[in-house]
Amino acid sequence: MNKIIGYLFFLFLSLGWQQSYGQVYQFSTSGFSVLEKNEKGKWGNWSDLELSKMMVSLDTNKNRIVIYSQVIQLFEIVEYIPVTENETDIVYSFICKDNDGVDCTLSLIVRKKQDNRKQLYINYGDQIIVYNIFNIN
Repeated sequence: MNKIIGYLFFLFLSLGWQQSYGQVYQFSTSGFSVLEKNEKGKWGNWSDLELSKMMVSLDTNKNRIVIYSQVIQLFEIVEYIPVTENETDIVYSFICKDNDGVDCTLSLIVRKKQDNRKQLYINYGDQIIVYNIFNIN
């Protein structure tokens, strides 16, 4: 009996240890906007900001970013780009493949001069989607 209790204690301790060092970041969106190139290859204007409330998960253990919209958007992280920082922003970027295998770049930008406001950009080259996000954990 003591062996079983010992094994259970070790199991719970191991699971807790893994969880405490897991790199999973949870966010929620508050709005999004879209920018697209026109037929001539010129950038248009950002769409009006639309309110949205979706969960976003950045899981560096599984190398993926998930946006829990009506259609779940799953981005497999192929490459981690070194962090860049300047006077106004800290930028964490990732080269990704989306659900359909299409290449894109996701960037999590912290706006230092705007009370550390966070935005998530999804750049497909001819279309950019931006989500205003905030930490939930």
